[in-house]
Amino acid sequence: MAKLKIDVIPSLKRLDLVVKGLVNTKFMGNYASAFKGQGLEFYDYRFYSPSDDASRIDWKASSRTRRLLVKEFVEERNLNVLFVLDASSKMMLGSVSHLKCEYAAEVVSSFASTILRAGDFAGLVMFSDKITKNVIPNNGLKHYHLISDALSELSYYGGGSNLKAVLKEIINSAEPGSLVILLSDFIGEENFSDELRLAGKKFDLIGIMIRDPIDMELPEGSGQARLEDPATGEIMLVSPKNFKEIYSKETKREVNNLSRMFRNAGADFLPLYTNKSFVEDLVAFFQRRKMGWK
Repeated sequence: MAKLKIDVIPSLKRLDLVVKGLVNTKFMGNYASAFKGQGLEFYDYRFYSPSDDASRIDWKASSRTRRLLVKEFVEERNLNVLFVLDASSKMMLGSVSHLKCEYAAEVVSSFASTILRAGDFAGLVMFSDKITKNVIPNNGLKHYHLISDALSELSYYGGGSNLKAVLKEIINSAEPGSLVILLSDFIGEENFSDELRLAGKKFDLIGIMIRDPIDMELPEGSGQARLEDPATGEIMLVSPKNFKEIYSKETKREVNNLSRMFRNAGADFLPLYTNKSFVEDLVAFFQRRKMGWK
């Protein structure tokens, strides 16, 4: 059975290496504080000491025991993370060493490993114009193999893309309060802003845009390039040098519009490009989220 080329070992090693330089403990011990769903739950009482915050004193419990008592809390765990991955034909493009779908699969696989090692739950939905694979969120090492096997299975890739319809299914089926990470190049999609807003209300939502350099800039050189409209299939021959500046401005405008659309939905947006390692950008992104929830 044909498999997609996915090599996550260098990314996992770099993830740990980069994070050691940014924080005192590993990423897997800190990433949860970057999500809305995390909080504290009551654990037990203990006697008050002068170093404690007086606001933590439970006066009712203290009056019963005639000793000052403070509440102790523990961090809530069991974060539920659902990766929603665009596996359509337009993701099977690459002008560098990785196809967009290979790069996206490595992002998911690396991050899923971090989540599962932290004891949380991870799931995967792969889609084209319909859902092609659904791995229900679970935890444990065996579950990581289910996710990585699905990511590498070529039969789940290819075909058109209908993000709007898939988002509707996710909204109806995924657990409220989950962290939903949506990965796509978002090229040629029907307007999905309404569905995005609904998803942003129900979930902690992150959009990760995966693009190849050629999605953003026409190549240098003379001659003609063959361009195809991903929505209509219409083909056009153009001279890149005549359209390079216009193309660049239009793609940047499109990315800005995507960022605004996610922001308006109460979601975060992270652009990644296949000619650059995702590790540093991913770590910096979660550092910003962590600071944002404080």
